[in-house]
Amino acid sequence: MPVTLITGCSSGIGLALARAFRQAGHNVWATARRPADVERLAGEGFHARQLDVNDEPAVAALAAELPGLDILINNAGYGAMGPLLDGGVAGMRQQFETNVFAIVGVTRALFPLLRASRGLVVNIGSVSGVLTTPFAGAYCASKAAVHGLSDALRMELAPFGVRVMEVQPGAIDTQFASNASREAEQVIAEGSPWWPLQAQIRARATASQDRPTSAVVFADRLLAAVEKPVPARLVRIGNGSRALPWLERWVPKGLLEGILKRKFGLHRDL
Repeated sequence: MPVTLITGCSSGIGLALARAFRQAGHNVWATARRPADVERLAGEGFHARQLDVNDEPAVAALAAELPGLDILINNAGYGAMGPLLDGGVAGMRQQFETNVFAIVGVTRALFPLLRASRGLVVNIGSVSGVLTTPFAGAYCASKAAVHGLSDALRMELAPFGVRVMEVQPGAIDTQFASNASREAEQVIAEGSPWWPLQAQIRARATASQDRPTSAVVFADRLLAAVEKPVPARLVRIGNGSRALPWLERWVPKGLLEGILKRKFGLHRDL
């Protein structure tokens, strides 16, 4: 029975993955930050553990507790929304701590177990790391960084038999939009130069729910990808997961930026 550890299982993609992998016969260790979510996961029969992926001692303690590890799914993350300069360095730092630095920290702590099993690391990125949009700069940059570090890890872990898969979801039916909206509301302020575009900022925060793919469907498709004899290096699942990278690759940059500026009200002076 393969041992699979999934971070960020309180809801959405993480919870759907935990359920799909357990149904497929995996010994699933599911983590979440809030005690109530951990209790609920335990009630479903998972090896549930409370974990803040930015807490290095907690990550080390979990690594020591695991009986082994075949698959690590780095799923924990969130989306910081709003103008980059409004969020500032503090907002960028917080976004990268969870979405980027924690992937390296968790994978580093669990590397001995993955090396012993010649296991698989699955990093959940986003198509937002391929196509950058206004009012999501910190999030887009963090997911672009996930892409870069996944490529580096894939090459660096190859001599040890550890494989790395990057997943770039499109629009998935989760609580991401409501959480992103909450993050945006903390940044939007009447004194901001972008205050006249508050409606567009809010629209970007909820864009992930544009005809979203079910989290259950996402989990089933990722499970199938993981269980292939040779897992793909890059997997795209969900509405927009192929169209948006296509636009980034083939539409001239100036034209694409013009379309995005008009969509988000940035085509005229404020």
